[in-house]
Parts: sequence; C-alpha cells; structure tokens
Amino acid sequence: QVQLVESGGGLVQPGGSLRLSCVASGFIFSRYAMSWYRQAPGKERELVVAITTTGGSTNYADSMKGRFSVSRDNAKNTVYLQMNSLKPEDTAVYYCNVQYRGFVYWGQGTQVTVSS
Repeated sequence: QVQLVESGGGLVQPGGSLRLSCVASGFIFSRYAMSWYRQAPGKERELVVAITTTGGSTNYADSMKGRFSVSRDNAKNTVYLQMNSLKPEDTAVYYCNVQYRGFVYWGQGTQVTVSS
C-alpha cells in the first residue's frame, strides 16, 4: 500500500524559510521519480518541482526558481523541499506525489502560510 506523508509546514513570515519532508512507503522509493505540487485557496493544483530517481531536479515553476530546492534521501525514503525567501503568494497546501504502476498517489498535504 503506497503511502506518502508530508510534514514541515507552518506559519512563516515573508522572507523566511521552511523545509518540507515527504516520507514514502509501499514501493521501492529509489526507483521512482517524485514530485511536489501545491494548491492555493481558490486555485488549481500546480506542479512545483519533480526530482528524478538519482536526484536530478526538473520542472521548477518559474516563480520558484532560485528560491526552492528539491532533494531526496533514498536510504530514508524521503523527499525534501527547501523553500527560501518565501512570499505570501507561496501560501498553499503542499503535496508530494508519485506515479506508481499506472496510478497517481498523493499525500495528505502540509499547509504553508506565509504572512506577517
């Protein structure tokens, strides 16, 4: 049974940083690319970044380039999203995602609120 559990969200002031984690189970983590998405209130879910099995990152959205950084630890079955220089418009629920055997799996999400 595939499970994805995100953590690390919270309330942060503009300009601050957060590191999100997503712990995966139920599949061989090192063999699958992972992705982070986010969904702001009233908006569609959007791709933040994808990371390959070997740690190469792809598909950063333009608004996040240079501020967000993705990484993974295959020994810990965990993917991370380091977010720096946060802005109010980064406020959203952040989800990790894997496509496994033809299905798309999502975690429950972690809320990130950027506000002074």
